[in-house]
Amino acid sequence: MITGEKKQQVDAIWQTFWNNGFTQPSAIFEQMTYLLFMKMLDDRERQKEQIAKLTGDTVDNPVFLPGEWKNPSTDQTVPYKEMRWHEFKEMEPAKMLSRVRNDAFIFLRYIGGEGSAYSRAMEDTVFQITNPRLLSRVVEGIEELTHDGSDMMGDVYEYMLGKMAASGTNGQFRTPRHIIKMMVDLMQPTLDDKICDPAMGSAGFIMEAAKYIAENQADELLSIEAKKRYETDIFFGSDSDASMMRIGCMNMMLHDVIDPQLFYRNSLSDENKDTNKYTLCLANPPFAGSLDKDDIANSLLSAVTTKKTELLFLALMMRMLEPGGRCASIVPDTVLTGDGAAYKSIRSALVDKHSLKAVITMPSGVFQPYSGVSTAIIIFTKTGTGGTDKVWFYDMRADGFSLTTQRTPQPDRNDIPDIIARFHNMEAETSRDRKAQSFFVDADEIRKNDYDLSYKRYHEVEREIVKYDSPETIISRMKERQLKIDTAFADFQKLLNS
Repeated sequence: MITGEKKQQVDAIWQTFWNNGFTQPSAIFEQMTYLLFMKMLDDRERQKEQIAKLTGDTVDNPVFLPGEWKNPSTDQTVPYKEMRWHEFKEMEPAKMLSRVRNDAFIFLRYIGGEGSAYSRAMEDTVFQITNPRLLSRVVEGIEELTHDGSDMMGDVYEYMLGKMAASGTNGQFRTPRHIIKMMVDLMQPTLDDKICDPAMGSAGFIMEAAKYIAENQADELLSIEAKKRYETDIFFGSDSDASMMRIGCMNMMLHDVIDPQLFYRNSLSDENKDTNKYTLCLANPPFAGSLDKDDIANSLLSAVTTKKTELLFLALMMRMLEPGGRCASIVPDTVLTGDGAAYKSIRSALVDKHSLKAVITMPSGVFQPYSGVSTAIIIFTKTGTGGTDKVWFYDMRADGFSLTTQRTPQPDRNDIPDIIARFHNMEAETSRDRKAQSFFVDADEIRKNDYDLSYKRYHEVEREIVKYDSPETIISRMKERQLKIDTAFADFQKLLNS
């Protein structure tokens, strides 16, 4: 998570925009995002160049080529190197503004290749900074913010989203990175997967999945065929927010996924035809919202009669997964216990039509400071023919941070390593009783409890047996105390009368 010092630096840059006429938080957010991307793109390229120099290899898929680039907007040529952060940041303000606004920013639109998700997302973007001094000060601020070379775009982005939420301009909040990483570690994606997030936002889940594959299958990625597949045919996502799409495309680009299959669309509408297509879904879909029925695909309404997004996205992922495909999705607690017919329909589908593997409840502070809602992670495999024998429940009580709005690190209070270890060693869980933090529940028992999927429904609280003295002993003790009180009172009375 972002440190207090970094927050102050972001605040200072934000205030610089505000002082120069940028009064819309969304505009500040977008302009900062573009500049952060320019910085991190150049940092990544320089790192690759240093490694290539040491190994004697060439840079794989270089962004900045030798020579000059022809700007299609002006038909003028400009040296590639002058569009790199470490070069233009040294220019005097007026020249820097001209180079960034007229060339480097235009160049950003084309680096993904014509027709790519990235180029589609960047097509209508506008660089709104027109003041040389403002650009110079913002560049200085970003340089200071990122001087340690850390991969922090996600953390800075999360903090900026928080600032927008506080201003009441954006209802989005980002899934904490450590929760995303936990879910990816639970599902262990591979190069053989087709991975989708139908509510991708900033692409946090598919980006973390890409990192997991790159770290765990590095040798396989040396194959040209595997590398091509990694770059173009494993990662899929959709979002109905154009700004989120841009962030997502930039994030994937920074992790060497040059052409992911990302789409600007409402995943719940008829525009999304995906059926039996993916092997893994990872998601934190929006909830606490309702859609007009006209905006919902008929295939989803036939699966569950509701306008609630948290239920519709579960129905969608059941449709999108191929048989045998797996899903890990965050849901609000209401999905686990809701009394309505639609809630029960979704829960019964998970248990009776597919194979529900696990329900991991999370404490309500996990999404602080953006939301205090209680959530859980549902993990299931699509079968279409049932197969739920028993369901594993785990009650996460701590995630390594305080559950207050400050979210202070508390590394000694963290259930995540235990969750991952137990999930991947289910045989050892069969002997645990209902008094434990994790245990199995038979599917038949869940059916008898109206498909209730809450941990508390099945957890047994061990109450300590309290032994009391016999009534005779208690009465005797009371008489002794009363005698002492009477004696003391009599002595006090004598003292008053003397």
